[in-house]
Amino acid sequence: MLKSIDKNIWVAQKSLKYWQLEVGTRMTIIRYDEGKLMVISPIPVDTETINQINEIAQVNLIIAPNLFHHLFITDFQAIYPQAQLWGVYGLESKRLDLSIDKIIDEREGNIGNSIEYLLFEGFEVFDLNRISILNEIVFFHIESKTLILTDTAFYFDESFPWQTQLVARLIQTYKNLAPSIIDRLVIRNKDLLKQSIQKILAWDFTRVIVAHGSIVETNAKEKLQAGYKWLLS
Repeated sequence: MLKSIDKNIWVAQKSLKYWQLEVGTRMTIIRYDEGKLMVISPIPVDTETINQINEIAQVNLIIAPNLFHHLFITDFQAIYPQAQLWGVYGLESKRLDLSIDKIIDEREGNIGNSIEYLLFEGFEVFDLNRISILNEIVFFHIESKTLILTDTAFYFDESFPWQTQLVARLIQTYKNLAPSIIDRLVIRNKDLLKQSIQKILAWDFTRVIVAHGSIVETNAKEKLQAGYKWLLS
């Protein structure tokens, strides 16, 4: 089911377990250019959600925002075959089965007049006994002053099961808008990452939507800055 966040921006979320922990997953939908819809990080959708989307406008653009959020792209394309697919650099070799219309290989850009995006350069994650580049594109919806992140920060709170809360405290993402302590430890190019977060903090956002965790509605910029204090200070 879609939830309206602000004018021209919605989210939908589903249950998702990672390492047997409930972390949830969320997609963001933005209406731009007077009637087009872009979908960031698609999730499995039911008939009710599809009908809600179709009542708003036609899906014009589907985005895989990093090298890990692509699992449900094929199913979403089957529902909206007319939509273009944009993927981050490297996805074309990771998912040979996808027909990608545009590889986002520039450092920054815009979509229409209300959306800006940039590459979160330098961010790496610990993935199955190795360190992997994330290649995440983050988005700023100017109209609603909303920043959309995927795996570059989490925000778990009391709305999650106690097991998730416990682990979130251990990895320092419980009521802390930040990457996990594990990711912080494996990042090698901290100077490049610092430049990325400084560019993001220059945007005039007041809300942060994350893919895993709860949406941060108040003091979002201050919370993100505090979550990256280990890098900025």
